[in-house]
Amino acid sequence: MVYAEAGMTNTNNGKGKVVIVSGPSGVGKSTICKEILKKLDYIYLSVSVTTRPKSKTEVDGQDYWFISEEEFQERIDKGLLLEHAEVFGHLYGTPKDKVDEALQAGKVVILEIDVQGATKAKIVFPDAVMIFILPPSAKDLAERLNHRGREA
Repeated sequence: MVYAEAGMTNTNNGKGKVVIVSGPSGVGKSTICKEILKKLDYIYLSVSVTTRPKSKTEVDGQDYWFISEEEFQERIDKGLLLEHAEVFGHLYGTPKDKVDEALQAGKVVILEIDVQGATKAKIVFPDAVMIFILPPSAKDLAERLNHRGREA
């Protein structure tokens, strides 16, 4: 990947940038974002909150912040989420405070979110760079989702 073309260079004069990485569930957004995070120290990868159950391999606060529906609704009511959406019967959202802190620190903030969330985030951050990831084929995506066992 050419980071400059994706808006991921650290030439922002102390002001943060937002890069929205989106695509269908199971397409590999997390894998790509984690690899970028390993290579670039000025990147902040936003961790979403969700009401879905944690899988055996996930770590709370690292993969997602796992919260109750009541707490999620409270965050909506208090305006603590940049965006939120329902996906496969579960709620997902982007915490505003952590993103704001990273932007103030001059970081390039990656929002790794689904298509619904990306559309809303682009309204909040109209200058954001948007990267949409597609699977090799619909068949490959279906196989990935079946293997994952959540969204199939």
